[in-house]
Amino acid sequence: MRECAKEDRQKEIVKVTLIGSVINALLIVLKFAAGIVGRSSAMIADGVHSLSDFLTDFVVIIMLRISSKPSDEGHDYGHGKFETLATTIIGLLLILVGGGILWSGVVKIYDYYANDIEIAAPGWLAFWAAIASILLKEGIYQYTIYKSKNLNSEALVANAWHHRSDALSSVGTAIGIGASCFLGDKWSILDPLAAVVVSFFIFKVSIQLIRNSVNQLLESSLPKEVEDSIEKLVHSFEGVEDMHNLRTRQIGVHYAINMHVRMNGDMTLHEAHEKATLIEQRLREEYGAQTIITIHVEPLK
Repeated sequence: MRECAKEDRQKEIVKVTLIGSVINALLIVLKFAAGIVGRSSAMIADGVHSLSDFLTDFVVIIMLRISSKPSDEGHDYGHGKFETLATTIIGLLLILVGGGILWSGVVKIYDYYANDIEIAAPGWLAFWAAIASILLKEGIYQYTIYKSKNLNSEALVANAWHHRSDALSSVGTAIGIGASCFLGDKWSILDPLAAVVVSFFIFKVSIQLIRNSVNQLLESSLPKEVEDSIEKLVHSFEGVEDMHNLRTRQIGVHYAINMHVRMNGDMTLHEAHEKATLIEQRLREEYGAQTIITIHVEPLK
């Protein structure tokens, strides 16, 4: 039953990702066409952002297939870290995308002021393409983030924020293009300026994603509130006199919990084992059936 549930989870994550991929594919064509025809560097930069979304969708699908594999001889704790690795890759790609957009915008602004190179005002097609992108990308963000909570998927959270960053990118693009269209050629500098502003939104999202995933890859402990909850749960069992040496970490979407528990030294080995088994069962009810738990029982001195 657990393997079946695991397969269903993977299929649902892939389905959500593929829906986003279809929307990204449509937006890539729309943005590049609108950017070229509408003479908008901001829209072309936005198209590059959508292209990165499209490519990272495939990164998510590939890594999910790997992370869903069961434990084997070389991976005693399973392959859950591959999903965390997918999150890191998405964050790094976002930084590259943001850097490319920033560079392109800065070069155009420099040429405009230093070399008197005119920037043609973008056309209305680019503006309406930006509006369409905002609506579509915000919609797919809401859908993906909703599914990520139900499926407890880090990779989907990362991908959802990639969609949101594209929506934010399009907001900046729409403002820059719209202002240029309304005000004319004298304000065409707003087009590349919008691209520069958008790049900083992208950097912020990417750094947050990378920080969270790298913490997991470096075996950071679970949040203090989670550890406090674990300690409270264990101490609620009658016969448990003390708990110490609590060590926790996250492996993909699952927790690993190690602890030492002190019990009355007059307990038989069988009784102590039964008590430890009950604690394990309760922790798995609280944190998921795939939680990895190790309990070392010590006699109370």
